Amino acid sequence: MTGYRGRIAPTPTGLMHLGHARTFLEAQRRAREADGKLFLRIEDLDQARCKSEFVDALKEDLAWAGLSWEPEVWVQSQRLASFREAWRRLREAGVIFPCSCSRKDVAEAARAPHEEGQEPLYPGTCREVEREFESERDALSINWRFRVPEAEVVAFEDGRLGPQRFVGQRDFGDFLVWRKDGFPSYELAVVSDDIAQGITEVVRGRDLLTSTARQLLLYRALGAASPAFFHCPLVVDTEGKRLAKRAGSMGLRELRARGVTVADALTKLSTS
Repeated sequence: MTGYRGRIAPTPTGLMHLGHARTFLEAQRRAREADGKLFLRIEDLDQARCKSEFVDALKEDLAWAGLSWEPEVWVQSQRLASFREAWRRLREAGVIFPCSCSRKDVAEAARAPHEEGQEPLYPGTCREVEREFESERDALSINWRFRVPEAEVVAFEDGRLGPQRFVGQRDFGDFLVWRKDGFPSYELAVVSDDIAQGITEVVRGRDLLTSTARQLLLYRALGAASPAFFHCPLVVDTEGKRLAKRAGSMGLRELRARGVTVADALTKLSTS
C-alpha cells in the first residue's frame, strides 16, 4: 500500500452536521492534492446508539455535500476479531492491565481536577492489582487500560497546528483500550483500523489532539509506524458552542431541504 491514504470516519449515532462536512471536505482536499485515496469507515461500535438508518443517511448526506470515497467501505462492527488480536498483543507486551473501576469511581478518585468535558486522570487504583482469568473470554469481560509511562513526553508535528507536546500522567493518564461489554475502546479500534488500512494521514477535529497522544503510544506498542496528523478547527454555532448532531439548522439534511449549500453555510459560521 503506497501513496497517500486518508479516511473519513463518521459514527452513525445521528445525522451529519456542518462540522462533520467541513472536516471531511478538508480530508478529501488533502487526499486529492496528494493524488491519493480517501476511504469511508463506519465507526459503529457503540451498539446502544448506532443505528443502521443513520448509516444510510450519512452516506447520502455526505455525497450531497460533495464527498466521494473508495468503493470499499470499512465497518468496525465487522472487525472484532482484528481488535481482539490487537488486545492480545498489548496484553502479551505487558502494557495494559485489567481495571474494575467505573467512570464514577475514576471521577471521584481522580488524582487531579479536570475541566468540564475533560476526562479525569485515572488514579491508578487497579494498576498493580494481580488478576487471573479462567479464559480469554473472562478476561475480555472486564475493562483494560494502557499503562501510560509517568512523565513521558509524547510529541508530534501537526500538519496545521505545528509542534504538539503532551506529558504522560499530567495531560492524560492510563486510558481504556478494552471495554467490559466486549468491544474495544475508540483509541484501540481507530489505531488498529488505521494500521490495517495503511492510513498515511489522519484528518480530524482539534478536539482529538489528546487522543492523538494516546494513540501514538498504541502505535509504538503494536510495533507500527504512525500516520501524519492534521487537526482541523471546530465549527461553532452563533453562540460559540461546538456543533452537535442535534444541531438542527446546522444539519446537512436540514440545509439540503432549505436549498442552502454547504459552502454557503460555512461562510457564515466561525471556527475555534
